[in-house]
Amino acid sequence: MKTILNVIWLILSGFWLFLGYLLAGVLLCITIIGIPFGIASFRIGVYALWPFGYTTVERRGAGAPSCVGNVLWLVLAGWWLALTHITTGIALCLTIIGIPFGIANFKMIPVSLLPLGREIVRTDQPFAAR
Repeated sequence: MKTILNVIWLILSGFWLFLGYLLAGVLLCITIIGIPFGIASFRIGVYALWPFGYTTVERRGAGAPSCVGNVLWLVLAGWWLALTHITTGIALCLTIIGIPFGIANFKMIPVSLLPLGREIVRTDQPFAAR
């Protein structure tokens, strides 16, 4: 079932969201300081490409650097990417078939706003990263 949902997701919005994260990652990797943010963007882009069957969990040892990084991320790229998820989610919720995919878009907003200090894991192993 997850595979079917992922294929439909890929066609409806996953590919375009992946391209958005890829563009943000490339732009952030232009400077040396932005490389960690670019890597986070690529990581979330893969999650946005194939989200069903995966979830995000907090990393215990993230600490203050990830908090400062999340503030910078929010200013540089986070709110643009969250706005993309909101727009895509609303568009998908206009049809009955698209409602589950719109809800999945809304669930991705927190990780698009504050990605540092979070890890993407399989849904059957949500506590494996801890």
